Amino acid sequence: MTVARVNAKGARRWLSGHPWIYRTDVVERPLMEAGAVLVHDQRGKPLGWALWSPQSEISLRLLDRDPDASIDQAWWDERIASAIARRTPLEDHTNAFRLIHGEGDGCPSLICDHYDAWLVVQFMSAGLERFREEIVTALRSLVVPDGVLARNDVPLRSKEGLPRETVLLHGDVPREIEVHEYGVRYVAAPWTGQKTGAFLDQRENRHFVGTVARGRALDCFSYHGSFALHLARKATHVTALDSSGPALQRAADNAERNSLTNISFVEANAFDFLREKEREGTTFDTIVLDPPAFAKTRAAVPGALRGYKDINLRAMRLLAPGGLLYTASCSFHLSKPLFLEMLQEAAADSGRRISIRAITGQPIDHPEVLTIPETGYIKGALLEMMD
Repeated sequence: MTVARVNAKGARRWLSGHPWIYRTDVVERPLMEAGAVLVHDQRGKPLGWALWSPQSEISLRLLDRDPDASIDQAWWDERIASAIARRTPLEDHTNAFRLIHGEGDGCPSLICDHYDAWLVVQFMSAGLERFREEIVTALRSLVVPDGVLARNDVPLRSKEGLPRETVLLHGDVPREIEVHEYGVRYVAAPWTGQKTGAFLDQRENRHFVGTVARGRALDCFSYHGSFALHLARKATHVTALDSSGPALQRAADNAERNSLTNISFVEANAFDFLREKEREGTTFDTIVLDPPAFAKTRAAVPGALRGYKDINLRAMRLLAPGGLLYTASCSFHLSKPLFLEMLQEAAADSGRRISIRAITGQPIDHPEVLTIPETGYIKGALLEMMD
C-alpha cells in the first residue's frame, strides 16, 4: 500500500546523488494519497523513503536512504536541526537568512527563511504538505519564532494539485521587517514581497561588491536598492535604476533608513538607459547588473542569452578605465559555462581588454549540491576594465 516501485533509470538517479524520480520512471504507484512512501527497485530491493506526490511530474523526492527509517517528528527535528546548525556563522553578520534550502539541506521541496524573530516557509510539494504539522512543530521548538508565515503562493503548487495561498501558521508576522546585513539596513515584506519577502541569496555578493565599489556607480535593476545601499558606502555617487516606480520609492526609503544621501533614483528601462548613456559618452567607475531571470524555461535560453549579452556589452562600454562591473544571472536554465561564454563574447564585441577579478555563487545558506544542479541558480562575475 505504501510502496512505490521504480525502474532502473529512476533507481540510478538516486544512486548518482539526485533526489528526484519522475512519473515516467515509477512502474508501480503506491495506493495512497500524498505522503511518505518506501521505494523499491524492480527487483524488490528497498531504496529508501521518499515524498510521494501523485499529481506531480516529480513523483518521488528522496528523504532517507535507510529503509528502516521512520519519517516522524523525531526525523524532522533532527534533519531541520542539522540545517539550522550550518547557518550559525551568519548570525554575526545578519538577522535574515535562509534556514532551509530544500533539496540542498536534505529537506526536499521545503523552503524556510529567517527574518529576525519570524519565519517564512514554503511547502512546494503535495508529499511535503502531509508533514506540515511536524515541520512547524520542529521549527517552533528549535527556533522559537514569534510567528510563522506560509508563502504558499508560488505557481509550482498548482502542478502539485495544491492551493496557492498565504496563511499564518503560528503567532503573528508583521507586514514589514527591518533586515540588518553587514551594517546595511533595509525593509523586507514577508506578506507581499518578492520570494519570501526579500532577495537573501545575493547578500554576500552585495557585501563583496560594496567593499570594492568606487567613484560613480550604477545599479541596474535596483528593485528595493539592496546593491545600491552597499555601493553607496564607498562610491561617491550611486544611480539606482529600475522600471518600477513603487520599487524605487521603497529603495529611497531604505536609503533614508541608512542616512545615505549619495543615491539618486531613476525610473527607466535598463536597456534603454544603457543605450542612452552610451550615446552620451557617459562613464561609470562601478556598475552592477543583477536582472530578474531572463530564462524561466529551457526554451527561453537563446533569447535570454541575447538579452544578457546586450546589457553586459553596453555596461562594458560604459565602464571608465579601471572600472568594475559586477554582473549576475539568477536563471537556473542558463548554466555557468553559458554565462561565462556570453561574457566572453560581450567582451570581444566591446573591443576592450577586460579581466575576471572573481567568480561568485550562492552563500552558505543556499547550499548548491554538486549532484543536484537545481539547488544552484546564481552565478556572477566581478570584471575589471584593463584599459
